[in-house]
Amino acid sequence: MSSDSASTLDLAQHFLIAMPGMEDDLFAQSVVYICEHGAHGALGLVINKPADLLLDDLFEQVSMPLGRKDLQGTSILWGGPVQTERGFVLHPRVEDPESKLSAYDSSMTMADGLQLTTSRDILQELSEGRGPERLLLTLGYSAWDGGQLEDELKRNSWLTVPASHAVLFDTPVPQRYDKAMELLGIHPGMLSSAAGRA
Repeated sequence: MSSDSASTLDLAQHFLIAMPGMEDDLFAQSVVYICEHGAHGALGLVINKPADLLLDDLFEQVSMPLGRKDLQGTSILWGGPVQTERGFVLHPRVEDPESKLSAYDSSMTMADGLQLTTSRDILQELSEGRGPERLLLTLGYSAWDGGQLEDELKRNSWLTVPASHAVLFDTPVPQRYDKAMELLGIHPGMLSSAAGRA
Protein backbone atom coordinates (compact mmCIF):
# COMPACT_ATOMS: atom_id res chain seq x y z
CA MET A 1 0.00 0.00 0.00
CA SER A 2 1.51 3.34 -1.00
CA SER A 3 1.52 6.28 1.37
CA ASP A 4 -0.97 8.02 -0.95
CA SER A 5 -3.47 5.17 -0.74
CA ALA A 6 -2.96 4.95 3.03
CA SER A 7 -3.71 8.66 3.40
CA THR A 8 -6.96 8.36 1.41
CA LEU A 9 -8.19 5.16 3.09
CA ASP A 10 -11.58 5.80 4.68
CA LEU A 11 -13.03 2.97 6.72
CA ALA A 12 -15.91 4.97 8.23
CA GLN A 13 -19.04 2.81 8.42
CA HIS A 14 -16.97 -0.35 8.06
CA PHE A 15 -16.40 -3.21 10.45
CA LEU A 16 -12.91 -4.04 11.62
CA ILE A 17 -12.80 -7.77 12.33
CA ALA A 18 -9.90 -8.96 14.46
CA MET A 19 -7.78 -11.61 12.78
CA PRO A 20 -7.44 -14.85 14.80
CA GLY A 21 -3.79 -13.97 15.54
CA MET A 22 -4.65 -10.60 17.16
CA GLU A 23 -2.05 -10.16 19.91
CA ASP A 24 -3.85 -7.39 21.80
CA ASP A 25 -6.04 -9.25 24.33
CA LEU A 26 -8.43 -6.31 24.55
CA PHE A 27 -9.33 -6.61 20.87
CA ALA A 28 -8.99 -10.37 20.30
CA GLN A 29 -12.15 -11.72 18.58
CA SER A 30 -13.50 -8.16 18.31
CA VAL A 31 -15.76 -6.56 15.74
CA VAL A 32 -15.42 -2.76 15.72
CA TYR A 33 -17.87 -0.43 13.97
CA ILE A 34 -15.85 2.54 12.68
CA CYS A 35 -17.78 5.79 13.17
CA GLU A 36 -15.19 8.10 11.64
CA HIS A 37 -11.80 7.74 9.99
CA GLY A 38 -9.49 10.28 8.44
CA ALA A 39 -5.98 11.65 8.48
CA HIS A 40 -6.48 12.57 12.17
CA GLY A 41 -7.20 8.95 13.13
CA ALA A 42 -10.23 6.79 13.71
CA LEU A 43 -13.00 6.32 16.26
CA GLY A 44 -15.11 3.21 16.65
CA LEU A 45 -17.12 0.99 18.98
CA VAL A 46 -16.52 -2.66 19.78
CA ILE A 47 -19.94 -4.24 19.16
CA ASN A 48 -19.50 -7.80 20.40
CA LYS A 49 -18.05 -7.67 23.91
CA PRO A 50 -20.59 -7.35 26.73
CA ALA A 51 -19.67 -5.24 29.73
CA ASP A 52 -20.65 -6.57 33.15
CA LEU A 53 -23.73 -4.35 33.19
CA LEU A 54 -27.28 -4.49 31.86
CA LEU A 55 -29.27 -1.47 30.68
CA ASP A 56 -31.53 -2.01 33.70
CA ASP A 57 -28.52 -1.59 36.01
CA LEU A 58 -27.37 1.57 34.25
CA PHE A 59 -30.77 3.20 34.56
CA GLU A 60 -30.89 2.25 38.23
CA GLN A 61 -27.47 3.89 38.71
CA VAL A 62 -28.68 7.15 37.14
CA SER A 63 -31.93 7.00 39.18
CA MET A 64 -34.20 6.70 36.16
CA PRO A 65 -36.68 3.97 35.26
CA LEU A 66 -36.08 2.03 32.05
CA GLY A 67 -39.43 2.64 30.38
CA ARG A 68 -38.69 0.43 27.37
CA LYS A 69 -39.73 -3.13 28.24
CA ASP A 70 -38.11 -4.39 25.00
CA LEU A 71 -34.70 -3.24 26.27
CA GLN A 72 -34.87 -4.82 29.72
CA GLY A 73 -32.15 -7.42 30.16
CA THR A 74 -30.11 -5.97 27.27
CA SER A 75 -26.35 -6.06 27.74
CA ILE A 76 -24.33 -2.88 27.64
CA LEU A 77 -21.23 -3.42 25.53
CA TRP A 78 -17.57 -2.61 26.15
CA GLY A 79 -16.95 -0.15 23.33
CA GLY A 80 -13.22 0.18 23.87
CA PRO A 81 -10.61 1.34 26.36
CA VAL A 82 -11.18 5.12 26.02
CA GLN A 83 -13.58 6.91 28.41
CA THR A 84 -15.01 3.67 29.79
CA GLU A 85 -17.07 5.61 32.33
CA ARG A 86 -19.04 7.30 29.53
CA GLY A 87 -21.99 5.93 27.56
CA PHE A 88 -22.25 5.96 23.75
CA VAL A 89 -25.55 5.11 22.05
CA LEU A 90 -25.46 3.99 18.41
CA HIS A 91 -28.85 4.19 16.70
CA PRO A 92 -30.56 5.10 13.41
CA ARG A 93 -30.78 8.85 12.78
CA VAL A 94 -33.48 10.67 14.75
CA GLU A 95 -34.38 14.20 13.60
CA ASP A 96 -36.33 16.98 15.18
CA PRO A 97 -39.33 17.18 12.81
CA GLU A 98 -39.21 20.99 12.62
CA SER A 99 -35.49 21.77 12.40
CA LYS A 100 -34.41 18.53 10.67
CA LEU A 101 -31.41 18.59 13.01
CA SER A 102 -30.55 15.79 15.41
CA ALA A 103 -33.18 15.30 18.06
CA TYR A 104 -30.41 14.99 20.67
CA ASP A 105 -28.04 17.55 22.14
CA SER A 106 -24.83 15.70 21.28
CA SER A 107 -24.90 13.39 18.26
CA MET A 108 -22.52 12.59 15.43
CA THR A 109 -24.33 11.58 12.24
CA MET A 110 -22.72 9.04 9.94
CA ALA A 111 -23.21 8.68 6.18
CA ASP A 112 -24.99 5.33 6.59
CA GLY A 113 -27.89 6.94 8.46
CA LEU A 114 -26.70 6.10 11.97
CA GLN A 115 -26.00 8.48 14.83
CA LEU A 116 -23.71 8.21 17.82
CA THR A 117 -25.30 10.04 20.75
CA THR A 118 -23.57 10.86 24.03
CA SER A 119 -26.03 13.25 25.66
CA ARG A 120 -28.29 12.36 28.57
CA ASP A 121 -31.46 13.36 26.69
CA ILE A 122 -31.54 10.01 24.88
CA LEU A 123 -31.56 8.23 28.26
CA GLN A 124 -34.43 10.47 29.32
CA GLU A 125 -36.42 9.38 26.27
CA LEU A 126 -35.73 5.72 26.98
CA SER A 127 -36.82 6.19 30.57
CA GLU A 128 -40.11 7.59 29.25
CA GLY A 129 -40.64 4.58 27.00
CA ARG A 130 -39.60 6.37 23.82
CA GLY A 131 -36.33 6.74 21.91
CA PRO A 132 -34.87 4.95 18.88
CA GLU A 133 -36.42 1.56 18.15
CA ARG A 134 -33.00 0.02 17.43
CA LEU A 135 -29.89 0.87 19.43
CA LEU A 136 -26.84 -0.41 21.14
CA LEU A 137 -25.15 1.22 24.10
CA THR A 138 -21.45 0.96 24.89
CA LEU A 139 -19.29 2.12 27.74
CA GLY A 140 -16.14 3.57 26.23
CA TYR A 141 -14.93 3.71 22.67
CA SER A 142 -11.91 2.73 20.59
CA ALA A 143 -9.56 5.26 19.01
CA TRP A 144 -6.51 5.28 16.77
CA ASP A 145 -4.12 8.17 16.12
CA GLY A 146 -3.46 9.26 12.54
CA GLY A 147 -1.78 6.41 10.65
CA GLN A 148 -2.07 3.94 13.54
CA LEU A 149 -5.00 1.98 12.12
CA GLU A 150 -3.34 1.89 8.69
CA ASP A 151 -0.22 0.40 10.32
CA GLU A 152 -2.32 -2.26 12.05
CA LEU A 153 -3.94 -3.13 8.72
CA LYS A 154 -0.51 -3.52 7.10
CA ARG A 155 0.41 -5.94 9.92
CA ASN A 156 -2.68 -8.03 9.07
CA SER A 157 -4.32 -7.38 12.44
CA TRP A 158 -7.75 -6.65 10.97
CA LEU A 159 -10.07 -7.58 8.15
CA THR A 160 -12.43 -4.89 6.90
CA VAL A 161 -15.91 -5.02 5.37
CA PRO A 162 -18.71 -2.46 4.93
CA ALA A 163 -20.85 -2.46 8.08
CA SER A 164 -24.21 -4.19 8.18
CA HIS A 165 -27.09 -2.75 10.20
CA ALA A 166 -28.44 -6.31 10.54
CA VAL A 167 -25.24 -7.37 12.33
CA LEU A 168 -25.35 -4.27 14.52
CA PHE A 169 -28.97 -4.45 15.62
CA ASP A 170 -30.50 -7.82 14.73
CA THR A 171 -27.72 -10.31 15.48
CA PRO A 172 -27.24 -11.64 19.03
CA VAL A 173 -23.99 -10.35 20.54
CA PRO A 174 -22.23 -13.78 20.70
CA GLN A 175 -22.86 -14.32 16.96
CA ARG A 176 -21.62 -10.95 15.68
CA TYR A 177 -18.01 -12.02 15.05
CA ASP A 178 -19.03 -14.98 12.88
CA LYS A 179 -21.74 -12.96 11.09
CA ALA A 180 -19.27 -10.16 10.32
CA MET A 181 -16.85 -12.75 8.92
CA GLU A 182 -19.66 -14.17 6.78
CA LEU A 183 -20.04 -10.75 5.14
CA LEU A 184 -16.62 -11.52 3.61
CA GLY A 185 -17.59 -15.09 2.76
CA ILE A 186 -15.17 -16.39 5.39
CA HIS A 187 -15.66 -18.91 8.15
CA PRO A 188 -13.39 -18.03 11.10
CA GLY A 189 -11.96 -21.56 11.15
CA MET A 190 -10.58 -20.97 7.64
CA LEU A 191 -8.08 -18.39 8.90
CA SER A 192 -4.69 -19.18 10.37
CA SER A 193 -3.72 -17.46 13.59
CA ALA A 194 -0.25 -16.84 12.12
CA ALA A 195 0.03 -13.68 10.05
CA GLY A 196 2.16 -13.80 6.96
CA ARG A 197 2.70 -12.37 3.50
CA ALA A 198 2.49 -14.10 0.16
